[in-house]
Amino acid sequence: MNATENGRRAEDTGRSEKRTPRDAGPAPRGARGAAKVSTTQKTRTSRTAKTKRPTAPKTSRNALGKYGEDLAVRRLTEAGMRILDRNWRCRDGEIDIVAVDGDALVVCEVKTRRAGWYEHPMAAVRAQKTARLRLLAERWLERHGGPPPGGVRIDVIGILLPARGAPVVEHARGVA
Repeated sequence: MNATENGRRAEDTGRSEKRTPRDAGPAPRGARGAAKVSTTQKTRTSRTAKTKRPTAPKTSRNALGKYGEDLAVRRLTEAGMRILDRNWRCRDGEIDIVAVDGDALVVCEVKTRRAGWYEHPMAAVRAQKTARLRLLAERWLERHGGPPPGGVRIDVIGILLPARGAPVVEHARGVA
């Protein structure tokens, strides 16, 4: 493509119409060198950037966490629980899922991991995290009318995603 095909004259761009091999086309994928980009490449790139593509999540970690929470919500509702809140936040932290199981209020922490050499998702909830979950449960109750007749229970749901096959979902009731 020469400068006149792009809607500009060669005199307007201050360059000759001859293209060098560097300007021959877009850089290969993954090549992010400091090579100069021609004006024609810039306009070509900006046109392709306007096409609609599905937006990816901000990070794969966020997407993994959301997927795990969605699986946990499905498992809890299948077990007969009613979901009251998801990702409830206050200045002290976040509760992944707040649900009701009969008369009991259930505060759930969800941990999702891909299969690998690191620890099991359930092992990631240690004493410090359970203490924070107790504090967050108190904050939630303060803002939503006090404890229910059945009391409050803290559960942990661990989700392990193997490289192939269905996810493994474990639900530990009353961990704290």
